[in-house]
Amino acid sequence: MAQRRVTIKQVAAEAGVSITTVSHVLNDVPGKRVHPDTRARVKDAAARLGYAPNMLAQSLRTQRSNTIGLVGDEIATTPFAGKMILGAQDVALSRDAVVFVVSTGYQREVEHREIEELLRRQVDGILYAAMYHRTVELPPQLASVPTVLINASCTAPGVPWVVPDEVAGGQDAAEVLLAAGHRRLAFINDIDEIPAAFGREEGFRRRAAQAGLGADDLQIVTAETDPAGGYEAARQLLHGEHRPTAIFCFNDRLAMGAYRAATELGLRIPQDLSIVGFDNQEFVADGIFPGLTTIELPHYDMGVWAAEQLFDRIEAGPQVTKPAPTARLRGPVIHRDSVAPPPWAQDPGERREPSDRRANAGSDGAAPTIHMNK
Repeated sequence: MAQRRVTIKQVAAEAGVSITTVSHVLNDVPGKRVHPDTRARVKDAAARLGYAPNMLAQSLRTQRSNTIGLVGDEIATTPFAGKMILGAQDVALSRDAVVFVVSTGYQREVEHREIEELLRRQVDGILYAAMYHRTVELPPQLASVPTVLINASCTAPGVPWVVPDEVAGGQDAAEVLLAAGHRRLAFINDIDEIPAAFGREEGFRRRAAQAGLGADDLQIVTAETDPAGGYEAARQLLHGEHRPTAIFCFNDRLAMGAYRAATELGLRIPQDLSIVGFDNQEFVADGIFPGLTTIELPHYDMGVWAAEQLFDRIEAGPQVTKPAPTARLRGPVIHRDSVAPPPWAQDPGERREPSDRRANAGSDGAAPTIHMNK
């Protein structure tokens, strides 16, 4: 038999006070003076009886449901989505709110239906999330409710959004390899024209140029972002006349393929070839040997930032007039064991002199080239 719900009348009887006093205490009604001892007695009575407030009644009174929705294309089924959801949930818990998560599978009909269902349930706001960083067109229903984008941007005015700092990620990947002493770098980029591909390449090129590397020192190829794509791209790079001593991969799955290519060619990681990935998909980065050094996408921090912005806008109400904030968040470098100094730095005999034009670079600033023994 189902247990009957504890009522406010029972709490009042247990605490020895009026129903009105219990209502004032449990609902934190502003402007109502209740003695601290009485307040404590009411709360103790409610806890002993297992009283739970009637959220429907509260929402009718406050016009707030203390719920938000998180709508994403594949957000509930991707390896790193849990961190994004956790970040939003942690903020919601601190605000005594609940997050409803729905995944649409890139189907517009499903997306519209799920958003309509959330709106019927009177959610206070919606987090609209994308599996990969891109510019999106917001569903028209979201115009009626506070909305914040996660891992996506849009051109609609007044909508806050947060994305990874892709340029900084590319710079950080280059910095890891340059700090280890590498001067002949390669980047296996995504073949698709998306913000992450443009940003990571821009950052990687920028940091390489700052270090004095020239066109001959930096090779960039594109591939499908799976292990097979990484394998073919890495074989192409490593069969070249002046093979790179370090490769930065657009994601960790590409790095898996690069590992395989290096092994088939008899190259040891990291002694002969250093590799850096991106994403920090832990089942990949920790699951290959040696462990992959990678740039972590800031999914948890994006979830936190977006949820905080959403609750702030909910609190401000429809009269909010300040410009919508946007943010690009930098992810940390996760150091493992796939990066080491280049072979010539480990064994000076691997470096030919004086054919290394870097040692005699002219005043024009042209980047010298390291020639590796075959």
